[in-house]
Amino acid sequence: MNTPNKITLFRMFIAPLFLIIYFLNIKYKMLISAIIFAVGAITDAIDGNLARKNNIVTNFGKFLDPIADKMLVTAGFLALMQDGLCNIWIVMLMLTREFAVTSVRLIAAAQGVVIPANIGGKIKTVFQMVSLVSIMLIGEADIIFTLGLPLPLISNILLGITALISIVSGIIYIFDSRKVIDYKG
Repeated sequence: MNTPNKITLFRMFIAPLFLIIYFLNIKYKMLISAIIFAVGAITDAIDGNLARKNNIVTNFGKFLDPIADKMLVTAGFLALMQDGLCNIWIVMLMLTREFAVTSVRLIAAAQGVVIPANIGGKIKTVFQMVSLVSIMLIGEADIIFTLGLPLPLISNILLGITALISIVSGIIYIFDSRKVIDYKG
């Protein structure tokens, strides 16, 4: 197994570790969780760059990388939902998008085609990860905004924008998949 794929597997390990730390009743839980989550998010950039730079992009990596991303991001949404910082409908929209895109990938795989993430999916993932880390840092810092907006409102606005970006990127992904998948067979 090459190094980028090992890094991807490490990100899959980070997701449950993040949740364990997040759900502990410890001082600075949001800060520690944000750091763990950020480490996982950074590995997403590292594994892809290493694979492309060293010309070791594999079908295994193309398939596993988005799953590792989904694991980490879903863990983040579930953690925030538990604390009332993410509306269940945002999680439902995000998961529906992910199941739809994963279904398209599975159909493609059954036809011998591997469809990597597109730029929209990458933008979606970056926005999700940055939003989740930002919300945790804001929560830990207990920042009081001059507008007087409560953290759940700020969080749900950020995550709502993320959900919108996710839905749009999913629709584009599914629409573009028609070029490489035979949906009639």
